[in-house]
Amino acid sequence: MSDRTIAVDYITRVEGEGALHVTIKDKTVKDVELRIFEAPRFFEAFLRGRMYTEAPDITARICGICPVAYQMSSCNAMENALGIKVDGQLRALRRLLYCGEWIESHPLHIYLLQAPDFFALPDALQLAKVNPEAVVKALTLKKIGNDIMTLLGGREIHPINVRVGGFYRTPTKEELMTLRPRLDTALALAEETVRLTATLKYPAVEHDYEFVALRRDDEYAMLDGNVVSNKGVNVPVTKYEDVFDEYHAPYANALQSVKKDGRTSYFVGPLARYAINHDKLTPRAAKMAKEVGLEPVVRNPYKGMIVRAVETVMAVEESIRIIEQYKQPEKSFVEPPAKFAGGVGCGISEAPRGILFHKYKIGADGLIQEAKITPPTAQNKKRMEEDLRDLVSKSLDKSDAELTAMCEHSIRNYDPCISCATHFLKLNITRE
Repeated sequence: MSDRTIAVDYITRVEGEGALHVTIKDKTVKDVELRIFEAPRFFEAFLRGRMYTEAPDITARICGICPVAYQMSSCNAMENALGIKVDGQLRALRRLLYCGEWIESHPLHIYLLQAPDFFALPDALQLAKVNPEAVVKALTLKKIGNDIMTLLGGREIHPINVRVGGFYRTPTKEELMTLRPRLDTALALAEETVRLTATLKYPAVEHDYEFVALRRDDEYAMLDGNVVSNKGVNVPVTKYEDVFDEYHAPYANALQSVKKDGRTSYFVGPLARYAINHDKLTPRAAKMAKEVGLEPVVRNPYKGMIVRAVETVMAVEESIRIIEQYKQPEKSFVEPPAKFAGGVGCGISEAPRGILFHKYKIGADGLIQEAKITPPTAQNKKRMEEDLRDLVSKSLDKSDAELTAMCEHSIRNYDPCISCATHFLKLNITRE
């Protein structure tokens, strides 16, 4: 039959709940809907009326995979509103904390969420049976990343040591140096991961994406920077909303983002960061990218695995540099101004899966009056649907089961929170 409906009713083990619905009519893809049907969580609503100092701890609870990203974007926004700047060793510690998050997140995605696709296995549990070494590598890297987060953040999930202006407590040099020997192990494992991912057979797919990421002139952007695209965008974070907009698709509770000019999609995450910041890779990361033949711009979404591995090398290398150069600052935070008239602050940082934008309006009493949070998943959602439409349109000769597996793999390219769902699905197929 030429009319088919592919329905994946429940995507489980995600940050939220979602489903995929594809309608094929007269050998043409009519609709592709990535349905995010999780009930609203109201974080933006219950931030209103809370002190600005509470935002980093509250927003960290949004995600168990990348709480540091939420804390950093929140702190950046509050510090923007307060007119204070965190630099020197305090900024270096924040970058180290962020590196810990990348080190724990990227290997989790590579080995446990996406690798089973390439070995024709249903999930990471089966991968552990046939290739236990891969799972050991993933868990070893993740543990090292988690240890960085624990030392700096107070605990590995939803850290509690981050505050507006810096930290509640900074570590001693001796405390940081306890991590140093294990980072040599992490560096070797990260380089092995680059080589391993480069040997996999990837679908021959390329798209003319508009990549959007942060950019700085002095480092591979992670904590902050201008919002830059490979198609001409270059604005400070305060101008983010001049370029990008959110809208509500009726089939999803999650908003999705577009560029205001043309209402077009864009792509955030490792491929975008790599395209915008390739020339700022650390020496070992740049060497590994060259060794495995990565071009300065990678347009094959499946090869995001390789780029994640390269970024893991970069994050480990940066962690070593920061620890070796560290000198404990006299104060653990920058004092807020004695008098504050209120205002609006914008902040952005690079979560493992892409840019995360925060905006707050704060009253003179320090209470949050309005909050806006735009996560990477919302920004990638429209682009994900376009990739799925293209994939299905070119694969109509495949069975429903084959199409389902291919769509799941395509989703896994984008987002670890979505990715962890797509190995365990309830699938219903109806044919017209």
